[in-house]
Amino acid sequence: MGFKSKARKHKEKRGESTDKKSRNSKKEGELSCGIKSCDGWADKSMGGRSISKIDAQDIFGGGSFNEIKNRVKICKTCYRLYKKETKDDKEY
Repeated sequence: MGFKSKARKHKEKRGESTDKKSRNSKKEGELSCGIKSCDGWADKSMGGRSISKIDAQDIFGGGSFNEIKNRVKICKTCYRLYKKETKDDKEY
């Protein structure tokens, strides 16, 4: 019997739970996505980004987003959509 299995055995005897955190639990963010039709979270820890107001107008259309200081905070899925749309526009 190894170290971890002994520790689990004694943990059960003490009455402590051995349940691990479920990975399916959905995280709650603090900052919602700036795109009005999206329900995602724009927190940096959840993959959110900030793009300019002009770029957001080009991709999502005017008036369909909320801005803060000429920036639009967007979630990870909206950022992926933005990257796909602007992929061919880059000039080197």
